[in-house]
Amino acid sequence: MNTKPLGPSGLNASVIGLGAWVLGGGTVWGPNPDDSESIRTIQEALDLGVNLIDTAPAYGWGRSETVVGQALKGRRDKAIVATKCGLWWEDDRGSFFAHFDGRPMNRSLRPDTLQLEIEQSLRRLGTDRIDLYQTHWPSAPPEATPIADTMATLVKLRDQGKVRALGVCNVSPDELLENLRCGGIVSDQFRYSMLCRGAEKDILPLCAEKGLATLTYMSLEQGLLTGKVGMDRVFNPGEFRTNDAWNPWFLPVNRRRILDQLAAWQDLTDKYACTLAQLVLAWTAAQPGVTHVLAGARNATQLRENVRAASLNLEPADLARMRRDVEALGEPAHQS
Repeated sequence: MNTKPLGPSGLNASVIGLGAWVLGGGTVWGPNPDDSESIRTIQEALDLGVNLIDTAPAYGWGRSETVVGQALKGRRDKAIVATKCGLWWEDDRGSFFAHFDGRPMNRSLRPDTLQLEIEQSLRRLGTDRIDLYQTHWPSAPPEATPIADTMATLVKLRDQGKVRALGVCNVSPDELLENLRCGGIVSDQFRYSMLCRGAEKDILPLCAEKGLATLTYMSLEQGLLTGKVGMDRVFNPGEFRTNDAWNPWFLPVNRRRILDQLAAWQDLTDKYACTLAQLVLAWTAAQPGVTHVLAGARNATQLRENVRAASLNLEPADLARMRRDVEALGEPAHQS
């Protein structure tokens, strides 16, 4: 497995990381995962050289962190554990964010909730330190904690040895710069795929300029870009794939266009002896400014498929062709 520096942290993380959101389960992901299978998947990831494991308290209300902690027993030194803070559900502190599984979740980057979150995450993960501690979402009105106050708390946690490095997720360019000024962050995590390329306008070049690691998520668009989500697939109510605002590409009219485009790349999958998922992940990892790509996996089979993408070196002409093709798709249609 190829590795790259996790920004200026001194840590070297696998180019393909394991995203553990799906391992938390919940209605947004459809069928619930089997925890024993999730543990085996994480352990196989370590065996294959995937040392970057990304989770969060919000993934299954702590379930994902707990599963990661169980999987890492006796092997904690083999993993770079990345988790997050800032989504809070124990009381009404913070600003409302969304309902998940019928329960409200708030954004809170207050010093008092951060102090509680770090201890809860350490306990669930069964560890005494977190390698990369990331703010999950920036705070928002009506209770918008100043970035300086949030980062001062996180820097103290780092100084206490509970955290090795700090990162952010889902921030604007201005928020990124302010976090960098206040806390010495090493990374930025954000949504990025060949169908969702907005970060190319600002975040990706800014991170490259500042020497920050970039962790992309949803780079397979929740499985759509694997080619395995056919036109006959029916989703359960409440799944993210039914949310037009979250991902309109799953609408039948858009899905057909994606499947046709993926089918047109058969010569490339033949050329590189790879699957569509591997081709797409390799394209993503090769884009300017991208250092690490997070890919979820429900089981070891999916994991092994994702891992091989790290060893694919796509030729410049093929990278350019794929970009032209996805740009030609234009914008997705929305439900009327």
